[in-house]
Amino acid sequence: MIGHAADREGASPMELGPKLIADIGGTNARFAIAREGRVEALRVLATADFPTVQDAARAFLAGVPDIGAVRRGAFDVAGPVGSDRVQLTNSHWSFSVGQVRAELGFDDLKVVNDFAAGALGIPHLRASDAVQIGGGVRVRHGPIGVIGPGTGLGVGSLVHSPQGWVVIPGEGGHATMAAATDAEARILDLLRERYGHVSAERVLSGQGIENLHEAVRALAGRPGPRLPASAITQAALAGADPHCVQALELFCAMLGTVAGNLALTMGASGGVYLIGGILPRFPAYLAASGFRVRFEDKGRLSDFMRPIPTYLVMHDYPALLGLAGLA
Repeated sequence: MIGHAADREGASPMELGPKLIADIGGTNARFAIAREGRVEALRVLATADFPTVQDAARAFLAGVPDIGAVRRGAFDVAGPVGSDRVQLTNSHWSFSVGQVRAELGFDDLKVVNDFAAGALGIPHLRASDAVQIGGGVRVRHGPIGVIGPGTGLGVGSLVHSPQGWVVIPGEGGHATMAAATDAEARILDLLRERYGHVSAERVLSGQGIENLHEAVRALAGRPGPRLPASAITQAALAGADPHCVQALELFCAMLGTVAGNLALTMGASGGVYLIGGILPRFPAYLAASGFRVRFEDKGRLSDFMRPIPTYLVMHDYPALLGLAGLA
């Protein structure tokens, strides 16, 4: 069992009947049941194992005993959501919201961007679910930024209204990545030769760590086979390979630049929250890295940035908390 929304700030009213919720990323889909605001029966399914989201949903529901009739659903997807047709950015799954609703026999199915769901989960976190990295005290009900590297790079934000928190979804991970140092400029030049447009996601994701490592080795005149992000990260944390160390240092610093840009854009006095599957693997390293220095390094606006807190979310499934409370 993951948690109860009623125990957290901004909780939604009690819901009637079970609801199927799903946090669908490029690699895994996390299915669960939301009932009376509580998240239960969590199961993680690999998207590659199922031809369609309908197949995965039916497989999940078949494995939940004594659930009763499920007539509602709320999914988040790693990709843009703006019409009935949904295409995940880093997965083969593509579907019609109306068709999935009909095939699953639902009366209602809501589909939102994954970082919209992640953002909606932030007000439901306990204090122990996040580690503060720099900054001062957050402003209650101040705008909140959410950013997180994983298979891709997601960006979302929250603003408070008289009716409660309102999510502002977006695709900020695909904004153009800017260099803050000469070394970063050389790396981005190499990546532009390969990709043309170099988005923040090209360096701030699992594949981004791999891209940074390849570029670091190429610039050092030491090219070699492409290593997986997990191996690069492990070697960097152990201090076992200088190129891996440099790649992870660049990753943390460049994340600080992008997170700081989000804070400036949003005026995020409520804080910037870092979520996703990569960063919780090395919280101490992130805190000691150049992340926070780069976050604050905004020239004439550096004094504006210093009080804004940044938090590393250690809760495994903030998006499911958001989906559970989605009306």
